[in-house]
Amino acid sequence: MANSNLKNALIAFAAPLPSILFYLSFLHHHSAAAAVADHPLAPLWSWCYQHPLLLSNAIFFFNVDIVFWIIGLVQSCHWLIDPYWTVIPVLLAHYYATHPLLSSSYNVWRSRVAIGLTWAWSIRLTHSYFRRENWQWGAREDWRFDDMRKTYGKHWWWISFFAVYVSQQAFLIGITLPMYIIHLVDKPWNMWDSTATAVCLAGVVIAYFADTQLHDFVTGNSKLKEQGKPTVPTLENGLWKYSRHPNYFGEQLWWWGLAIFAWNLGHGWTCIGALINSMCLAYVTILVENRMLKQPYRAEAYRRYQKTTSVLIPWFKSSTEGKNDKSH
Repeated sequence: MANSNLKNALIAFAAPLPSILFYLSFLHHHSAAAAVADHPLAPLWSWCYQHPLLLSNAIFFFNVDIVFWIIGLVQSCHWLIDPYWTVIPVLLAHYYATHPLLSSSYNVWRSRVAIGLTWAWSIRLTHSYFRRENWQWGAREDWRFDDMRKTYGKHWWWISFFAVYVSQQAFLIGITLPMYIIHLVDKPWNMWDSTATAVCLAGVVIAYFADTQLHDFVTGNSKLKEQGKPTVPTLENGLWKYSRHPNYFGEQLWWWGLAIFAWNLGHGWTCIGALINSMCLAYVTILVENRMLKQPYRAEAYRRYQKTTSVLIPWFKSSTEGKNDKSH
């Protein structure tokens, strides 16, 4: 177990090196290549300079979609994308902030605040991920991938390329588009930036406490099970008293807060990323709740919980169990 954990940790740290080294090489050589017209890599560096958004997609495709996919096939486990879900937005934020075409065209303070918030979000989610995984690297893959593996059988090897990686590219590049806009448009800080900051911070804080309460609940049930005592079927304390998925609510607040930054800069179209994320989380919510209802020891209690507690936005409990599920 220790050797496997160390091996996976080394893989995780080495996996993004190709894109990092390529980008650093681009930063070092693009100006020199532009000054020397017959430089052998001048066309490549010129293209990288002129197309920052396309370059981010190209790097993602070759390093994440292809390299991560190959690693997943070799290990028969697509675990690597999970911890990098918490890291890639930070890498993209710094990429946009340092790209030569963008580096002189944005408000420095907005950039610093947005990057600082992204680091806070990343640290919170990374901590939650490894705490859930008992501080192990690559101990398991997402249960949804495991379900798809069983569904698609022998075809999973190639379907996984699209289902796990290409889809994540569209997703992650899409929801971080506001970060691109933040480093594309120069506009003085205003009240909407303050609002966006407050929404982002609220999302990070709510998600942190919701995840911590869920972790304590799972840990407590594990101890009860070890002692041969009955476990608690549903978590209905703390934030979970007012929402069945307060962690998802906090995550939604974070991404919509980031979208407010871009909307304020005249690029409301980038909200499409947050919207798609909301739709995907709505679907995941259905999957999670169906999974809960398939567990005999908690099905009845969870049905009662559904009838009395808001599905997403925290709200007061319904006093009538027969009442339709709230959609606040």
